[in-house]
Amino acid sequence: MSSLAAARADNFYYPPEWDPSQGSLNKFHGQHALRERARKIDQGILIIRFEMPFNIWCEGCNAMIAKGVRFNAEKKQVGNYYSTKIWSFTMKSACCKQVIVIQTDPKNCEYVIISGARRKIEEFDADDAETLALPADEEKGKLVDPFYRLEHQEEDLKKKKEAEPLLVRLQQVSDALHSNDYALNKALRARLRNQKKRVAEEEIASSKLGIGIRLLPVSKEDAAAAARIKFSSKFERNRKDKRALISSASIFSNSSGSSMADEKRLELESKRRRIKAPAASNLLAGSYKPSSWTLSTVSSRR
Repeated sequence: MSSLAAARADNFYYPPEWDPSQGSLNKFHGQHALRERARKIDQGILIIRFEMPFNIWCEGCNAMIAKGVRFNAEKKQVGNYYSTKIWSFTMKSACCKQVIVIQTDPKNCEYVIISGARRKIEEFDADDAETLALPADEEKGKLVDPFYRLEHQEEDLKKKKEAEPLLVRLQQVSDALHSNDYALNKALRARLRNQKKRVAEEEIASSKLGIGIRLLPVSKEDAAAAARIKFSSKFERNRKDKRALISSASIFSNSSGSSMADEKRLELESKRRRIKAPAASNLLAGSYKPSSWTLSTVSSRR
């Protein structure tokens, strides 16, 4: 990048028509330093990227908006809590364009939904989640009392002694699993090699069958389902008849063949729907002598 391009990229390029008496470059260009983010700065609104602090339900379409989803929100001050400003964030949900308004709550160090959505309440049992239950607000206030604090500390020490064996066992299991990294890595690489080898064998087997996709290993359910499938006997009979006609046909052209072979071929084609193809194949091959009805038919045609 040239020095001129770098200066323009950093917005430090001063055009020839600029004069120091005209102020800064932003004033000279008639724009704010924050560009489009400050298009409503005259109303006290600044466009920011707002990240959802918790899971919520959209009241427009009842869709859940997960924690961490980001929006282009309008940020403005709506009040004060003592000397701390209270900010309001207005945004539109992507699912139904519902307007959602969220404000800060400096008193409780929390966010409060004003309109457009409701917070998703997620309750769980501390014992099932294997976590420690945080003390309630009332207990936090009682901790100021030294006697109550002393009793609370005694209960905490008792809970620690009860949970210590479990924590020790968990630590021992963790140490046993991660004590030998070389053995774990070796076992993992061996399993991956076996998996790649199996995939390569399946691909080779599929290519031999003329299939462009890799087939999964045969299971008992697949074998039972394939055994229950029965194709139509008519299809098999027609396929055998066609194969017999092809094998019994002459490999020479019509002009080079004898007249006797042509008559037999025409006769076979006219009667192929009334007689079986294997019998016609044996007849042309000379396996047995034709019947008197066939001889009479051939003589009448001559």
